[in-house]
Amino acid sequence: MDDPGLGAATAGIRATHRRKTSDSPGVAAVEYQLLRRSSENADGMEVWSSATKRRWIVWGGLALAFLLVNVHRLSTAVLSEDLMRAFQTTGASLGTLHSAFFYIYAPMQVVAGVFADRLGIRRTATVGTVVMSAGALGFALAGSYPVALLSRVVIGLGASVIFIATLRFAANWYRPDEFATMSGLTIAVAGVGGILATTPLAVVVTTLGVRQSLLGLAVAGLAIAAVVWLLARDTPAAAGLDPIENVPSSPTLSLRDVAVNVRRVFAERETWLAGLALFTSTGVNITVIGLWGLPYVADVYDLSVTRASTLTLLGSLGLLVGPPVVGRLSDRLTRRTELMVAGAALYTGLFAVLAVVGRPPLPVVGVVFFGVSFLAGAYALGYTVVKNRHGSAASGVATGAVNAVGFAGAAVFPTVMGAILDAYWTGEILAGARVYTMLGYRVMFGLAAAGGFVSLACVASLHLRTDEAQDA
Repeated sequence: MDDPGLGAATAGIRATHRRKTSDSPGVAAVEYQLLRRSSENADGMEVWSSATKRRWIVWGGLALAFLLVNVHRLSTAVLSEDLMRAFQTTGASLGTLHSAFFYIYAPMQVVAGVFADRLGIRRTATVGTVVMSAGALGFALAGSYPVALLSRVVIGLGASVIFIATLRFAANWYRPDEFATMSGLTIAVAGVGGILATTPLAVVVTTLGVRQSLLGLAVAGLAIAAVVWLLARDTPAAAGLDPIENVPSSPTLSLRDVAVNVRRVFAERETWLAGLALFTSTGVNITVIGLWGLPYVADVYDLSVTRASTLTLLGSLGLLVGPPVVGRLSDRLTRRTELMVAGAALYTGLFAVLAVVGRPPLPVVGVVFFGVSFLAGAYALGYTVVKNRHGSAASGVATGAVNAVGFAGAAVFPTVMGAILDAYWTGEILAGARVYTMLGYRVMFGLAAAGGFVSLACVASLHLRTDEAQDA
């Protein structure tokens, strides 16, 4: 907000500066420096005292925490050979280690919504980041497979609340017609984390080693937790600011209110349709881009881990670009389910290419990895569809319910796809890691395409039900 008194004082300094410049160059220079400092302080105060500007700073702090979530959950692709060698695992066991993150992450999404609605964004996100970092410390120091598995669960436990807390923040600080854009931008942060978890992480691991790299992630997480605690506030009012125009108030809910919201959200078929669409798309994407895509490129095209990671990096770039573009387009067109149907159809076709061809030219693989991640933005509109049906006060529970169903897929698909690959194992072990056949990878991508078809059926049904509700 503008301060009239500050503006008058600044104007006075400017006038004095002009009057005395010719009389006393030394005094004029001092006053000029005072003027500059006054203007800089005024700009800084305006950013901090304006809710529409300060919200971007707070969102940035939460986004840093969510970025680290995605580095952790996708890091196992780069670490796959090291983990197989260290713990002498099969493909299914490595898939289980990867998906252990999601065993707790998925069911915690509804609890995360309750925490965000009841306890607030600041406390929920800060505690979650600290717990995630404690798990990262345990994973870095793990000397056995069971300890590593438990540590991945703890990482997932802490990480589980951060995305929903960030979406709750968006509901509290942004207008409803900005929510799809903000959810898209938040998911794009996952793309940045995914990029860091590919080639950059591979380089760091090669330079420093696995344990030192993971210890660095743990320390970074504790620093980010401190930033979130210092910056985040649940609402503009809690920050001592005026409310933002057209942003609905979000009062603190009683446990009874939260319980009513949970029952109402889960009773709606729309929640399950949006959630099941994410179950297949999110589960498959995280498994392919975050785990088996890199070994596929390395095995089938005979590339090093670092070179193969550049292909999965394209998947993370797609996640960086797609959700904000699709979210912004959706807000401008005020269309949700139509974009979801189009996205699901393209998504299914892209994975079908890899299933049918098996070993297309590498640029085609890059296009597929980029495309399926870009189209995650279409599926993410399901958060907006369900959230808008229940209002701002229930936004944490609504988005958490959809996310819970969605990330259950990320807990299931890694082990299932790992078991498929084990069934087509060549019997060869290279540098401590199993080598799989191209046929095994084709079957795996066939499962991905089948999952895309299921998601297409779900979003088509969601579109028909939404249209019927609007017509009624």
